[in-house]
Amino acid sequence: MYSSTITEYEGNKNRKLVQAITKNGRNSILNQPPKHMPAEQPLIWQNIIGIAVLHVAMIYLFATRFREAKFWTWIWCILHLFTCGVGITAGLHRLWAHRSYSAKLPLRILLVSLYCMAGQICPSKWLRIHRVHHRYTDTCADPHNSHRGFFFSHIGWLMMKHHPAVKEYGKNVDMSDIAADPVIRFVDKYHPLIMVPLCFVLPAVIPVYAWNESWDISISSVIVRYVLSLNFTFSVNSFAHLWGNRPYNRTLKSTENPVVSFFAIGEGWHNYHHCFPWDYKAAELGFYRLNLTTAFIDFMAWLGWAYDLKTPNAKLVDRLCANEGDGTRGRINIPEISDVQ
Repeated sequence: MYSSTITEYEGNKNRKLVQAITKNGRNSILNQPPKHMPAEQPLIWQNIIGIAVLHVAMIYLFATRFREAKFWTWIWCILHLFTCGVGITAGLHRLWAHRSYSAKLPLRILLVSLYCMAGQICPSKWLRIHRVHHRYTDTCADPHNSHRGFFFSHIGWLMMKHHPAVKEYGKNVDMSDIAADPVIRFVDKYHPLIMVPLCFVLPAVIPVYAWNESWDISISSVIVRYVLSLNFTFSVNSFAHLWGNRPYNRTLKSTENPVVSFFAIGEGWHNYHHCFPWDYKAAELGFYRLNLTTAFIDFMAWLGWAYDLKTPNAKLVDRLCANEGDGTRGRINIPEISDVQ
């Protein structure tokens, strides 16, 4: 039975976790760091080489092997992309980073397991980076500051040490709830032992033994799927901070980007999300339009595994759009390169 509640807030009730929205939609932060401040950021050569090799291998394998893959291997890759994406979007992002809803233990275990299928860093590090990003968005304390260009915000920030301001200002971000979470603590402790089988081993083994896929095609599909998954995640930091409209706050770099929402299963409605980061929908659009993550959370709420779903009061959204938006509310624009601001 669907016993969960959706609570409307006039303001952010989780001020210790994410910044409250002021009347102009900006983060209410004293001593905001500058957008860019020159600093020494040594390159991380193992990351540069690893990222380059992965992308070259992905392009080569996809271009030369995609015709050889069996039908069920394609389906398997798409399902794996979607399920690990849900672990990121519904799990690490909306549940743990923003506390936009609450989840019972079975759902929390499921979501963190799906996150591990994506093969990203340990959960607590991911969460700290994302909270710092929201608290100091598009400043030098933002780990992937979009003012430094598309490449840096998409993947370049992983190729060098963080800007010193990230560490300095990041100390102000409250992570006590994460440190106290037994599910996150367990996965942090055993992350490689959990992540490697779920992200790389099982996805390669299952096609071989389930429908007699060849080993080289199965392993190739894992590499292609892994690199695509990473780039779908990175696109929220880059494309959705550079291209699109800004119906909720025209002064923010974050935009409404339907292409990103398609590939990131609902995370591209980013201008809205940066105005209301504590909304479990991360968007205003109804009928789950390009937002399958919200459909998943609603289904979990129907099962009784998710509850206390938070969403802003409609009058608050209307007021912000009227005062600060660019006048494009309700309009979906396919962004073009010429729209860069």
